Amino acid sequence: MQAQEPNVLILYASYGDGHYQATKALEKSFHERGIHQVKMLDLMAEAHPKLNDLTRFVYMQSYRTIPGLYGLVYNMTKDMKADKPFAHILHAFGTRRLEEYLKTERPGVVIHTFPQMVMPKLRRKIGMDIPIVNVVTDFDLHGRWLHPDVDRFYVATEEMRQEAAGVGIDPERITVSGIPINNGFGLASMEKENSPEFAAARALRAGETPVPGISLDPARKTVLLMAGAYGVMLGLRRVCDLLLEQNDIQIVVVCGRNEEMRAGLAQQYASSERIQVLGFTDRVASLMRMSDCIVTKPGGITLAESLACQLPIFLFRPVPGQERNNAVYLEEQGTAFVSRTADELAAQISALLGDPAKLQAARDRAAALGRPHAADEIADDLIARYLSHQHADIPG
Repeated sequence: MQAQEPNVLILYASYGDGHYQATKALEKSFHERGIHQVKMLDLMAEAHPKLNDLTRFVYMQSYRTIPGLYGLVYNMTKDMKADKPFAHILHAFGTRRLEEYLKTERPGVVIHTFPQMVMPKLRRKIGMDIPIVNVVTDFDLHGRWLHPDVDRFYVATEEMRQEAAGVGIDPERITVSGIPINNGFGLASMEKENSPEFAAARALRAGETPVPGISLDPARKTVLLMAGAYGVMLGLRRVCDLLLEQNDIQIVVVCGRNEEMRAGLAQQYASSERIQVLGFTDRVASLMRMSDCIVTKPGGITLAESLACQLPIFLFRPVPGQERNNAVYLEEQGTAFVSRTADELAAQISALLGDPAKLQAARDRAAALGRPHAADEIADDLIARYLSHQHADIPG
């Protein structure tokens, strides 16, 4: 008799892009392993679309305009327990929509890439024995993730595993997997050797596919500046001007979908062949492999991608909350450098790129923390634990 094809539900949220990216990485890994029934559900958006729009607006405005308040709320609730009244409120949104889905589709496992813990109470209510899994998407552990009725936890670091165990989560239920990212990130085997070459030369030797609009000098050090991640990056031109004072540095600026920024920078630096400006690109992994360091915001996904590519990371004015906590952790690990001013940022970059030993040490620390195959490892583990009996006898 043919077994039922496995059915996976991944619950995410659209507060920032990271939760969605992690969800897509997991979906791809399941698909590559023959599990095609993977439902991605933005529960808040589907269950309460108007409230979702309002809360997303408030989140983005507080994050951008009054980050101190956002950080205060984040840190005040960081140790929140699942049995507290406020937690009950947060974990109640979307209950009816999720109940409908569970009764109709009967997934073999429910995965959270955002800590909206509707499932534990709902599982008890409807009496369905569905495993619940949390995949944490930052290098900082907020209390909302740590619901005692969750069956498996996948975290980025050993420190996070110990932190979760310290508040009562069974360490046997916690796996240090890394943060799931697209498997296009990481380095080819021939790039992993310690080499005195700069990244552009290593990538060229490794056969990296050229990125349209980018032509790098393999004899120069390359700074990848993810300006679009900041919306408006204060001091951006000052940083570029200071770095361009050094003849052995070239810069790739990625502006994302900010066309006004891209056009302005392209016009200002049209006469300089050592700074190249892109808008949106799906070739970030290639750009990382071509670069000697990256300047970016400390979102969990981008940090995980950078570590997978063994990039030293420069973090400019991280906002309070999970991003600042991510920054502090990676700074303590010796692979990230935090700055508050454009001059400080440029000086940090120059100092690291001018010291081959320190640059290699930062790359080695990034390599030790990077988990380029996290999505595959999580998918493999979940299949073995919860889905293999369903997957038996399914062709292909």
